[in-house]
Amino acid sequence: MKQLIIYAHPNPNSLNSQFKDTLTKHLELMGSEVVVRDLYQLDFNPVLSLDDMAGQRAGIVSDDVKQEQEFISWADCITFIHPIWWTGLPAMMKGYIDRVFSYGFAYRYDNGVHKGLLVGKQVIIINTHGKSNAEYGAIGMDTALILTSDKGIYSYSGLEIKKHFFFDGADRPNPESIEHWKAQIISSYKN
Repeated sequence: MKQLIIYAHPNPNSLNSQFKDTLTKHLELMGSEVVVRDLYQLDFNPVLSLDDMAGQRAGIVSDDVKQEQEFISWADCITFIHPIWWTGLPAMMKGYIDRVFSYGFAYRYDNGVHKGLLVGKQVIIINTHGKSNAEYGAIGMDTALILTSDKGIYSYSGLEIKKHFFFDGADRPNPESIEHWKAQIISSYKN
């Protein structure tokens, strides 16, 4: 299986980085082809420019965007690994989505009817956040996160969401929690 990991965290010693490294090793041991796109290491430009917007409508994208779209087209399964900051995607990941999931590549409208174009691909999302899941649930933020990312980005683009992890209290995890979370992640790639 062709596995693409899109990763966004600036700290190479972060919990998110541990998840990326653990998953990469596991997938390679399973015999999968694995490509990791570390957006900070790549110094990916997350700013959607006026030129980007004009190009998208004309079906023209910059070379850096084209390269990322080629990786997405290649993959059978795409894993997004990033923290939740200010109840949303980090700017780097949001900018990646803005630029790479462009009109004509990730979605289009046929006679005013939306069509997701990334069908036939699975997606797994791995998120960490400091608040507890109970706190997010009490204020409806859990539902908001699912609506804005799962439905508003991934399903909208035609991707099949296999799993979405929300690991809470991730700013102060204990070693047992980390190992449990890693086991949960690995178990979702067994089939």
